[in-house]
Amino acid sequence: MTSSLKQIALRTIDLESQSISGLSQYINDDFENAINAITNCKGRLVISGIGKSAVIAQKIVATLNSTGTPSIFMHAADAIHGDLGIVQQDDVVMIISKSGESPEIKVLVPLIKNFKNILIGMVGSVDSYLASQCEIILNTTVSQEACPNNLAPTSSTTAQLVMGDALAICLMEMKGFNSDDFAKFHPGGTLGKKLYLRVADLYIKNEKPKLAKDGSLKEVIVEISSKRLGATAVVDRNNILLGIITDGDLRRMLEKNISLDGVTAADIMTATPKFIGPDELAVDALDLMRKRSITQLVVVENGRYLGFIHLHDLIREGLI
Repeated sequence: MTSSLKQIALRTIDLESQSISGLSQYINDDFENAINAITNCKGRLVISGIGKSAVIAQKIVATLNSTGTPSIFMHAADAIHGDLGIVQQDDVVMIISKSGESPEIKVLVPLIKNFKNILIGMVGSVDSYLASQCEIILNTTVSQEACPNNLAPTSSTTAQLVMGDALAICLMEMKGFNSDDFAKFHPGGTLGKKLYLRVADLYIKNEKPKLAKDGSLKEVIVEISSKRLGATAVVDRNNILLGIITDGDLRRMLEKNISLDGVTAADIMTATPKFIGPDELAVDALDLMRKRSITQLVVVENGRYLGFIHLHDLIREGLI
């Protein structure tokens, strides 16, 4: 039975992958016309559908909104019972349907056409009623559903989803939507933090261990221990960074079995430590820590010591 289940799963994946690869033949002039119509739209893209196509429409709306194309979902059934007021004069309307023959779609289409909005049909049958009524057709025809009865929307909804992603990415390119724009729309969660959270947002919350280069071994140990960052900076009178001392530096010094009398911070410090600027992204600090196998970075601006950013800061922010 286990072998049979694996075969069913593999067959499903194969059929759905075919539905995706088959879309390449439908990236045509109508696809470009759809992109241009949406790009030049002064309003929003209103996307509607019924059944499983409505679920796909909601996902496409979410993707478009997060990538800079104002969009709104309108359920086809609700539209003909009052929600049609969602559609404004400058909007472009896209209706998603596999058959293009659903009763709700047949009622909705003439109403949209009366409003004179550009109507795009993402449809799985170019011979359908919906296709015949649209100015622009996005063909998402599939040869077979993954459902063994060839009934449940599976391959067809996958094709719709991928066509929606193709639209979204093309629209991003047309609008010049970049990572800074993405951060504006994703201020929460790990995605947003990777794009906007900076070193300056984190190091200022930490202690700022430091001492002079002639500081004693005892002073080094007390400073590292009391500030709990596993390191201390060594600075001159003008707060210019001269080096850093980590708890690892202390252990390595003790392993040498040398006399500890007269040992100063200058004798222990690493004079060329890895550092980062306060305006750098926190995720870049994380990358640098990973590459160097270290747990803290000293923060420096124009040679002046500002503080430390620690691996724990990045863990707390969910970047790891």
